[in-house]
Amino acid sequence: MFLRAITIAFSLILAASGAAQAQGSEIAFGGIKADTSLPVEVTADQLAVNQADGTAVFSGNVVVSQGEMRLGADEIRVEYGAGGQNRIERLIATGNVVLTSGPDAAKANTAEYTVDSGEIVLAGSVLLTQGATVLSGETLSLNLAAGTGQMGGRVKTVLQPGSN
Repeated sequence: MFLRAITIAFSLILAASGAAQAQGSEIAFGGIKADTSLPVEVTADQLAVNQADGTAVFSGNVVVSQGEMRLGADEIRVEYGAGGQNRIERLIATGNVVLTSGPDAAKANTAEYTVDSGEIVLAGSVLLTQGATVLSGETLSLNLAAGTGQMGGRVKTVLQPGSN
C-alpha cells in the first residue's frame, strides 16, 4: 500500500506541468512571445544622465514597457550601445523588481534585461506566479523572444494532486 502511494505521488509529480526540480526548472513565460523589436518606453520620477560612461539612471516608480512586457523597479540603469542614446543595450533594475508579461508575474531583488536578445535574468529571492502555480528560486533566466525560461537555485513549488 505504501509503495503504491509513493508510485502514484511520483507519477503526479512527473505529470504536473511546470514541476520544479532541486536545482532548476524549465518554464514557459508570458503565454505569447514578446516582440523584442518594439520600442522601449521608460517612465520615472527622476532621470540622471552620465555622458562620460553612456548611461542614464531612472529612479522613483520606474516602469519600463515593451509591448506586453512591463518591468518595474525602484531604479533602472540604462546602458546604451555603440551609436549613443539611439540604441539601448541593457537595462539593469534594482530594488522591488517586478516583471509582468501577459498573465505571468515575477518578483526579484535585481534584473538585467539585454534588449537585443530579449533575455532577462532576475536574481535574489525570485518569486514567479503563473495562474495558480507559484515557483520560488534564486535566479530566473527568461528569453522573451522564445517565451521560455529556467528557474535556478533552490527551486520550490507546491504541486496539487489531480491538477496539470
